[in-house]
Amino acid sequence: MLTVVLVIQGIVALALTGSVLMQRSEGGALGIGGGGGGGGGLMSSRGAATAMSRLTMILGATFVGLCILLAVMTGVTPTDTSVVTDEQDAPSLLEQLESDTPASTDG
Repeated sequence: MLTVVLVIQGIVALALTGSVLMQRSEGGALGIGGGGGGGGGLMSSRGAATAMSRLTMILGATFVGLCILLAVMTGVTPTDTSVVTDEQDAPSLLEQLESDTPASTDG
């Protein structure tokens, strides 16, 4: 089940990226984009931008929802051990290096 949700998450991520890149610039960047024109039908520039914005919002909400679902599904539970105590119990890197290198003899 986790694999299915991960695949869906990947597809939604690709679709979200594509929808963001396909949106028309609303101006403001270097003074280009935007543009005027009347009408507000679905296939007009304003209607298409509204539909694309709506699709982007839906894909974004789906992406966030799937992220939360995946976090719940993995079921990460806290452990009783601490990173600090684990680190103190383990031998230090310097001790490991000293034990691995042969002692040099003067002679």
